[in-house]
Amino acid sequence: MGATEAESTPYKIPRSVLVVVYAEDLSVLLLERADRPGYWQSVTGSQEQNETFRETAVRELMEETGLAASDYFLEDWGIKNEFEIFKHWRHRYAPGVTHNSEHTFGLMVPRSAAIRISRREHIQYQWCDIEKAIDQVFSWTNAKALRFLYDNKQQIGNLNKAEG
Repeated sequence: MGATEAESTPYKIPRSVLVVVYAEDLSVLLLERADRPGYWQSVTGSQEQNETFRETAVRELMEETGLAASDYFLEDWGIKNEFEIFKHWRHRYAPGVTHNSEHTFGLMVPRSAAIRISRREHIQYQWCDIEKAIDQVFSWTNAKALRFLYDNKQQIGNLNKAEG
C-alpha cells in the first residue's frame, strides 16, 4: 500500500517571503491566486529547508513571475510580520502550527519586463496603481508592504538608482 499524499509531502515551513514587484511609476505587479480566485497578492512563498529569506525570494520570483532577481536590485525592506495562517491553509503545515513569520522584499523592474506566471499558482497578473493595489490585496501584510513603498518611494527610488 502506497503512502498517502499527506504522508509523502513534507509540511510547509511557517516562514515565508513577500516580494513587492513594482515599476518606477509605482505601479505594482499583482497576481491572482489559482486556488482562491479574486484573491490578489504580490509574490509570496514559504522557505524551503536550509534556505535564507533572500534565497526564498529569488526562487519565488522565478517560479511565480519568471523574473530573475539577479537582473535587478532585490532589496530587503527589513519588514517582518507574524500572522495567523488562514484555517483553510493550515493543513499544509505541521499539526498545531497556526502562525507564520513573513519577511518583505522589494524589486523594481521596468513595466516592459516579461512576466511569465505559474498557471499552477496564479490565474492572471496585472499592473495596478499602488493606491488601488493597497485596497485590492487580500492580506494585511501585503497592504502594509505597499503602504511602506508608497510612504518611502523617494528613499527607495534613490537606493535603486544608486545600485543600478
